[in-house]
Amino acid sequence: MNMLTNDIQADYRAKTARPRMVRNGSILIAGLILAGGAWKITHRAPAAAAQPIPNVTVASPLVRDVRAWDDYIGRFAPSKMVEVRPRVSGQIVGVHFKDGDIVRQGQLLFTIDPRPFAAALAEARANAASARSTLALARSDLARANRLVGDEAISAGEVDSLKARVQAAEAALAATDARVRQKALDMEFAYVRAPITGRISDRRVDPGNQVGGGEGTTGSLLTTINALDPIYFTFDGSEALFLKAQRARAAGARTSPVEIRLQDEAGYRWKGTLDFTDNGLDPRSGTIRGRAILHNGNYFLTPGMFGNMRLASGETRRALLVPDAAVQTDQARKILLVVGGDGKVVARPVALGPLVDGLRVIESGVGPTDRVIVSGTQMAMPGMPVHASAGRIAPEATANAAPSTSSPAASEATIAS
Repeated sequence: MNMLTNDIQADYRAKTARPRMVRNGSILIAGLILAGGAWKITHRAPAAAAQPIPNVTVASPLVRDVRAWDDYIGRFAPSKMVEVRPRVSGQIVGVHFKDGDIVRQGQLLFTIDPRPFAAALAEARANAASARSTLALARSDLARANRLVGDEAISAGEVDSLKARVQAAEAALAATDARVRQKALDMEFAYVRAPITGRISDRRVDPGNQVGGGEGTTGSLLTTINALDPIYFTFDGSEALFLKAQRARAAGARTSPVEIRLQDEAGYRWKGTLDFTDNGLDPRSGTIRGRAILHNGNYFLTPGMFGNMRLASGETRRALLVPDAAVQTDQARKILLVVGGDGKVVARPVALGPLVDGLRVIESGVGPTDRVIVSGTQMAMPGMPVHASAGRIAPEATANAAPSTSSPAASEATIAS
């Protein structure tokens, strides 16, 4: 009886458990279906948003006549430099200038005690007077002898002797006259005068000191004078500069103009011309020494000052100019972004020239009618459509940047007037 009861209970439990499992499985499957649908809903790709068309400013390249320049670094030098040294020895008794003055040619600078030279000159003149008297007596004796020759009152030998005495007296007088001129020069050299016009240095000898005279550099150095008007500007140029100058000279070109600015100046205010290139290149550096000459009427420019010089590198020529900021870099090449006829951006490889008042000369790659993007280049990409508005390219009136000093011959240009 108990065994029958247990079998009935086990069969009942089995029948009641099967619907519960079915219900639970259905719930689980329904949950998985709902979860999968939700995953599909939440991970569905968003619709692509429409990209706005960028606005850019375009302008045709500016067409101007430009003059190309080569840039150099150099130093000013005097057109003449003289070391003032005395020609005679003696004591300095006077200094007649202030250190650093502008002196004129012939201006008195130093006085050497002239009394010894005055005494020597007086002695030389006295000797000359004595020689002149001796000559006069010899000529008188010869004249009397010549009158007696016809009467045969004097021999021919005595006449010849008198002629020789006259010739000796003439030579003696010439020697004494030469000594007078020498002593007169010594007297003149006692007053040391400026040999050139220019700025004088400080005196190296004060009054009361003895100085030694002589030729060349044997005399005592008294001071130096630099001629400043005109003034030179010296620099080292490359072999390319020399070849360019030679070819321009062979073609009959005029003297190359130069413009120089000082270290504290924004513009090239000093004008001059190239007047000299050396007769050979330095084999060690491959450079050649050049020199320009400038007017310096107010003596502002001083030897030793540095300056940035630009040398005209040819005649004026027509050129296309665009803002330097519009030039883009694409790996190893330079490009300009141009808007084509279909309103899309096109990248044009270009060859660059020098800078002109903030604008870049374009040697090739674009034409005068192309629409170059001058503003909004950051948003424009090749092949992209853009909204283009017309702009205008103009030179920067205040742009006069200093040339690069990293190269001995950087390049720039100016708009020809």
